[in-house]
Amino acid sequence: MTVVDVDASNWDKEVLNEKGLVIVEFWHEQCHWCKVLEPVYFELAEEMKDKAKFARLNVLASEENFHLSHKYGIMGTPTIIFFCEGRPIASIVGYQPKEHLKHVIEDVLAKHKECIMKSTELEK
Repeated sequence: MTVVDVDASNWDKEVLNEKGLVIVEFWHEQCHWCKVLEPVYFELAEEMKDKAKFARLNVLASEENFHLSHKYGIMGTPTIIFFCEGRPIASIVGYQPKEHLKHVIEDVLAKHKECIMKSTELEK
């Protein structure tokens, strides 16, 4: 699967300790715009799997997930946060059409190339 489901129990392993760019969608099942975004997010995850890791956190699945989303200032869903070396480096809130979201991801990759390259070089 090209999108990893994360929660509070595996957050550090799957997001904070990951090398390279990690794109996390904060969502929940009752969110209409999250449902509309889902196929777009999964398509981009497949198309860009060699450039970034894609993950999703259901903010209402547990109290721990809710507290984690609160820690990152999530006020509405869907919200996408971009992480590099465990640090949030960019975010976007609300539904995004596929081409716009792809452009945002490419922009983040270009603007934060140094962080992303540095973090992936550590593995070599």
